[in-house]
Amino acid sequence: MTPKKSDESELKDMEKGVVNSEVSVEMKKSYLDYAMSVIVSRALPAIEDGLKPVQRRILYAMNAMGLKPNTATKKSARLVGDVIGKYHPHGDVAVYDAMVRMAQDFSLRYPLVFGQGNFGSIDGDPPAAMRYTETKLMPISSELLEDIDKETVRFISNYDNSMKEPELLPGKLPLLMLNGATGIAVGMATNIPPHNLSEVCDAIIATIQKPKINIEQLSQIITGPDFPTGGTVFGDMVELYKTGKGKLITRGKIITENIKKKEAIVITEIPYMLNKSLLVQQIADLVSNKKIRDVSDLRDESSKGKIRIVIELKKDTDPKFVINSLYKYTRLQDSFNVNFLALVNGQPRILDLKQVIDEYIKYRKTMVTNRTKYELKKAKERQEIVEGLIIALKNIDEIIKLIKKSKNASEALESLIKSFKLTRKQAQAVLDTKLQQLTSLEADKLNKEFKLLKEKISEYEKILADIREVLKIIIKEVRELKNKYGDSRRTQVMKRLFSISEKDLVQEKEVVVTITEKGYCKRMDVQTYKEQRRGGKGHIGSNLATGDFVKQLITCSTHDYLMFFTTRGRVLWLKAYDIPSAERYSKGKAIINLLNLKDERITKVISVKEFENYLFMATQKGFVKRIALESFSKPRASGIKAINLPQDNSDFLIGVEVVKKGQEILLATKKGKAIRFDSDSVREMGRVSYGVTGIKMDKNDEVVSLEILNTEAILTITEKGYGKRTSVKDYRKTARAGKGVINVKTSEKTGNVVTTISVNDNDSIIITTAKGIVIRTSLKNIRIMGRAAQGVRIVKLASGDKVTDLINVENSGE
Repeated sequence: MTPKKSDESELKDMEKGVVNSEVSVEMKKSYLDYAMSVIVSRALPAIEDGLKPVQRRILYAMNAMGLKPNTATKKSARLVGDVIGKYHPHGDVAVYDAMVRMAQDFSLRYPLVFGQGNFGSIDGDPPAAMRYTETKLMPISSELLEDIDKETVRFISNYDNSMKEPELLPGKLPLLMLNGATGIAVGMATNIPPHNLSEVCDAIIATIQKPKINIEQLSQIITGPDFPTGGTVFGDMVELYKTGKGKLITRGKIITENIKKKEAIVITEIPYMLNKSLLVQQIADLVSNKKIRDVSDLRDESSKGKIRIVIELKKDTDPKFVINSLYKYTRLQDSFNVNFLALVNGQPRILDLKQVIDEYIKYRKTMVTNRTKYELKKAKERQEIVEGLIIALKNIDEIIKLIKKSKNASEALESLIKSFKLTRKQAQAVLDTKLQQLTSLEADKLNKEFKLLKEKISEYEKILADIREVLKIIIKEVRELKNKYGDSRRTQVMKRLFSISEKDLVQEKEVVVTITEKGYCKRMDVQTYKEQRRGGKGHIGSNLATGDFVKQLITCSTHDYLMFFTTRGRVLWLKAYDIPSAERYSKGKAIINLLNLKDERITKVISVKEFENYLFMATQKGFVKRIALESFSKPRASGIKAINLPQDNSDFLIGVEVVKKGQEILLATKKGKAIRFDSDSVREMGRVSYGVTGIKMDKNDEVVSLEILNTEAILTITEKGYGKRTSVKDYRKTARAGKGVINVKTSEKTGNVVTTISVNDNDSIIITTAKGIVIRTSLKNIRIMGRAAQGVRIVKLASGDKVTDLINVENSGE
């Protein structure tokens, strides 16, 4: 064991600044000292007056400097110098920042400091330097300091023991509830929202009148937080006030206006503690990135403390979807995590609403009692003096003679005490009285004052003898606060917040999505295409690159899922509204910029509202596969494998369709063959399977289309614009894996089969060509023919052009 050092050795170590202690013990003690210093002396407010030490010192210093509400302002630098020199041994920046926040009407619900000059803005602009700004107390701050000179609070020594400062302020104002507090200490944090003064005052009065009032009843009075920036707040207020903890959702306020014959969204209020300029920038970025759609202009028209952010919308845009997008993607909807943590008798505690109000009432009882004791003491002291002066006036001649006979003041004092039975204070008051106060008028004043003092003393004693009288005074003072400073709520409290789903963000409407051979896509309204007669020249569908052509058109809702199946058998997902909107003459956006494609092309896109029923797939070599659509109900950004194709790229996926149980399938080949069979004859498989044979073909043939037979006829079209309708009944039903029957008689005149589609008599079709020509026509112009017929010319093609795709548009759906 190491021997103990001698007293002389320890003394030498102390002189050198060496602490003879175990390191872990010393570190623990030092850390705890630091932690308690931060908790008690810096970060957390006191429940009694609702202030942190720096705020309390600022207000006390301003009061001591005479910076009252009815006086002129003085330089902020002078105040900051006083605070750090006398009370707060920290940096001037910390003190100035705290004072600035107390002057900002967007930071505090009820600002405590009046600031003249630049005190920052809601845009995050910093305040001017303290040498430029001026300040004084707000009228409401006087309620915190009232009676501080009446021995209501305990005064303690400042940091260098050179003067005294109040440990707490009298705090007539229930400040902690009104302005709330935010602070991060060591191992704990507080975040108390501001509340409305009128509601808090009503709750205090209700609690005094009915001490057993519960939190459910109090929450009917204090309906929720009231933020200085207004807006709307959602949350379970009863649970919040019961536990002292909870999460609130805050929203800005939005109205709609008609500006220049266009719909516009105007943001007039924003969530508490949100930087307005950052919100505008966030909205601008989201509009630029197409996350928020249909916005034509964005500008900030805010001025003179009033918020006005204008978002102009494109023509025929429903504002509710843009508003929902703003709430979903920006901080216009924000969260506020509440933690009612405050110092109670110097100890940190989490409080519920009832405890907060009870602590305020308890503290005010002490303040009113201390003030009454002080006023009683002063009244009795004055009564003693007045009584002595009245005695002196009654015996004025004798007193004058006695004073004249006395050798000095001390002898006169003792003679007065002895001769007229006065107290020492009374005798001294008589000696200090001026001759002008010896008139009969002054005697009347003294008698009246004595009577008034007697009444006051009786009143003070009555108050001190009965706690109910103290409570009456508290109620009276709280009502005065409400009448003087009460105002209406700024924040609307909502009981329930409905979550914003994807369908709330985008207006649901029918659109056409086009996919080109070279991988460009765009979204357009269905009404873009005007129906034409058979044989018409058509519209130019896109400004396509040389050699590119429209490969597929999909009619769907903006709320549908689009499943992109690639030539390599993978599937990727997009919502229809994620496809960029474009005009007919635009080529659209490259799919590679929307999807994660790997040396593959999009071969088929299908739209899905709900993941029910099955998918039926067909490959170029005639393999087919049936799989539950539910297997694809969990979209992944990287995509997943839908069918396990050969690694040597010898086969490709050519068709995917949604199929129900009992439905029939038709596979068509480019050489004019087709096979019809039951989809149920193909067993259900998993995502990693390749499938089974659907049709057997010649070597130079390949499957070009997969159809679900749920219509009256099949429309077949060839490369050179010939097509025909054939009744489904004409296709003999066989087992899968057969060679099929003739679908159309192909020749050099007609060219190979491009594709087939299922149609009804009243349908319309859209045909696209390699050069981007788009034509729409009614099936009433195309008669039904037999399977062996070549068909009729449906579209006139320019030299070198050929048909590339065909889509069915149901007239009944438009």
